[in-house]
Amino acid sequence: MENSTLFKFNNGAQATIWTDYSIEYKVASILLVILICGVGIIGNVMVILVVLTTKHMRTPTNCYLVSLAVADLMVLTAAGLPNITESLFGGHWVYGYAGCLSITYFQYLGINASSCSITAFTIERYIAICHPIKAQFMCTLSRAKKIIVLVWVLTSLYCVMWFYLSDTKEDVYENAVLVTCAYKVSRNLYLPIYFTDYAVFYVIPLFLAIVLYGLIARILFLNPLPSDPKESRRNWKRESSVHGNSRSSSSSTTAASRRQVTKMLAVVVILFAVLWMPYRTLVVVNSFLKKAYLDTWFLLFCRLCIYLNSAINPIIYNAMSQKFRAAFHKLCHCGPQHSEKPPTYSVALTYSVIKETSNGESPDHYTTELDDIRGAAEELLPERKRLSFKESSLACKDTLASA
Repeated sequence: MENSTLFKFNNGAQATIWTDYSIEYKVASILLVILICGVGIIGNVMVILVVLTTKHMRTPTNCYLVSLAVADLMVLTAAGLPNITESLFGGHWVYGYAGCLSITYFQYLGINASSCSITAFTIERYIAICHPIKAQFMCTLSRAKKIIVLVWVLTSLYCVMWFYLSDTKEDVYENAVLVTCAYKVSRNLYLPIYFTDYAVFYVIPLFLAIVLYGLIARILFLNPLPSDPKESRRNWKRESSVHGNSRSSSSSTTAASRRQVTKMLAVVVILFAVLWMPYRTLVVVNSFLKKAYLDTWFLLFCRLCIYLNSAINPIIYNAMSQKFRAAFHKLCHCGPQHSEKPPTYSVALTYSVIKETSNGESPDHYTTELDDIRGAAEELLPERKRLSFKESSLACKDTLASA
């Protein structure tokens, strides 16, 4: 059966086209959208729960990932799920006027907030790795929360215009009324708005990510060899004689962890660029064509790429981050259950943890580690007078001095 369907594009171009929503198209579109959106919704909810319920996962970078997960959930629910009813009812809009305004608003809010969240954790990684001194007071948990609130407030205000740019439209075809959710402004008026949106939330974030990740890669993956190997060897022996191998082992572990986190975030940015490219390219091309390209299957492909971009991030975290993988397993109760024993820490390890705060990670990372050490010490001494962590460190130093 043929249906008159009004497709809307981000450039404001509207065209009533005749499409044959065949059984193959309906089955393929509904099953693929349900599969991608279902996996994405579950995965992003797990990301939020993992970070909020696991103490050592509450880091500045993970806060930005929670913001990204919330934005992706908004895209999957506001853009993905209405696509199912569109396929079922042949393009007929079933959510009414209020649904048209609110769903369009949340679609763009999720898209723009996700782009800003990616930009935020890219800048955070650059400061933490390339400017470790500034990271001491800039890359903190409290500052990350303030930035996230600012991002959502600004994007929410920016997207208010969609309440005035969206409207429902009725078309009569073969004695039937087809209601669609479309844009009510002309194409000439909308083009400046679209290209501003396209530049601010796609081109600029990608250009900034390319530059910053290039600088990060130079620091992490192109480390030059020491200019004086003999001096480096003497320093290594001196540190080994005083602190054993704990310092060097901690430094190498920290460097490896930074590389892994940076790789994971870089993959998120690359997939964002690749999966949004078909839809963005289509809209740019249609902006300059007299007759817009409106192939139904290609439109479905572009939409699925957008939904996949919002659904694939939790899979990336699970595949590339051991901490996220362990936290996911614990949340699902599908990981091996180990009896937790209070860890024992030597004075050298305590010194290493405190000293490493100057190597680029945010202070909140180490605040969490110190809290864990303090908690373990209190568990081991239940009936003695519990000293503060600062007092315990001073006591250890006095003991070493007397020895």
